[in-house]
Amino acid sequence: MDPQEVIRIARRDFLVSTARGVGGVALASLLARDRLRAASTAPPTARAPGSLHPSHFPPRAKNCIFLYMEGGVSQIDLFDRKPRLNELHGQKMPESLTKNIRFAFIQKESAVLWGSPHPFRRYGRSGLELSGLLPHIGSCADDLAVVRSMHTEAFNHHPGELLMYCGSPTLGRPSIGSWVTYALGSESQNLPGYIVLSAGRAASGGNTMFSSGFLPSNYAGVLFRTQGQPVLDLPNPPGVDARLRHLGLDALLDLNRLRQTAVGDPEISARIANYELAARMQLATPDLMDLGNEPATVREAYGIDRTAGGLKTYRGGGPDAFPTFARNCLLARRMVERGVRFVAIHHASWDHHNDLDSDLGFNCQVVDQPVGALLRDLKQRGLLDETLVVWASEFGRTPLGENRPGFASVTGRDHHPFAFSIWMAGGGIRGGQVIGETDELGWNVTRDPVHVNDLHATMLNRFGLDHERLTHRHQGRDFRLTDVAGRVVTQLLA
Repeated sequence: MDPQEVIRIARRDFLVSTARGVGGVALASLLARDRLRAASTAPPTARAPGSLHPSHFPPRAKNCIFLYMEGGVSQIDLFDRKPRLNELHGQKMPESLTKNIRFAFIQKESAVLWGSPHPFRRYGRSGLELSGLLPHIGSCADDLAVVRSMHTEAFNHHPGELLMYCGSPTLGRPSIGSWVTYALGSESQNLPGYIVLSAGRAASGGNTMFSSGFLPSNYAGVLFRTQGQPVLDLPNPPGVDARLRHLGLDALLDLNRLRQTAVGDPEISARIANYELAARMQLATPDLMDLGNEPATVREAYGIDRTAGGLKTYRGGGPDAFPTFARNCLLARRMVERGVRFVAIHHASWDHHNDLDSDLGFNCQVVDQPVGALLRDLKQRGLLDETLVVWASEFGRTPLGENRPGFASVTGRDHHPFAFSIWMAGGGIRGGQVIGETDELGWNVTRDPVHVNDLHATMLNRFGLDHERLTHRHQGRDFRLTDVAGRVVTQLLA
């Protein structure tokens, strides 16, 4: 039989036999979007890609903005003041603390304690203590819940980043943004449910942190670029007009549907959904990325037109990081307004093995004003209550100065997985508080330890999701974001 005839028959049969079904699916989708349809009992893999799905229980958060500071933020210098460490500056650490401990670069036999030169201040009515390097974020202290008792087992960057994004230090697992959009779908019809914005150096682990893993590919994070076309290959190729592009995509859709009918592969459904979304994005993306219609006061608050002011360090991405990161924060607000479920803002690098004082000051100036503006903007627009904002990094930095061979002096800190800090705000988080505590040197957690899996369980909880029930069967077993661990940190919940 002529292949063209096969296609014609397939299309005609599809339209004739499912006309009422297509209308029903469309109606059900609209009802679900407006929360007027009863909860579906079908597993996520059986639902149409891009549709909305019910949560396990009433959610507090609808969207998430995940501020990821790649490299290992120095908690001792920003979030966890240690006056005793300053008093012992230059002295040896007790051997009992470093026995059997592995370091990335420190030579522990000759390493000494290294205090922080950065003064802390109390912010807000809560009196939350944060570094004076973060005055704009500090101005939002009463909305912040700082967790000083984070810990992880990963002490190198890529495994640590995978654990923080994907709940496991191994490759091939879905990112938390993928899990959330897989579980709930996205209210945005014309943009991806999971978007990644990047500033500074490129992510050291590449796209492995934003992958959908074994979930369908339409749940992967879509990287929006900061220069040129925001998404590669989204515009029509040179010489291809809209009509020709439309015909080509229609033919591709027919072939994908024929193959889907034959093999029933859910990844083909994901591929169809991706092509359909790309067509809608061609119309929606230019308006999203155009910040010209934002008031001058808003652009100024975020610092869109800031310069580096003569700072010359390039660890945090160089002078271009200032406007890029500010633009990303404003875009994140515009994205959640448009229903995007999960936005990751990735900034690199905070890997301060040397030149900590100058480079930390540089990075804080890059991120402090835009993040503070983002929190205030979300709150002023009534979006913070339903938008979970998380600041995270893969681990912290040591209270020991790094004495790596070949360095003339100690000017930085090594990787420290045993105790570090993150913060959360909005989306059902009780602000103005500190969770957990570390010892007087900042070496170990002494109260209320919180593992990365616990953080993920808590984030899912704010979306109305039980981390033990959110699973996907792969290779014969049920996987989940928190693997076989994780507990909800109830102290964080509003």
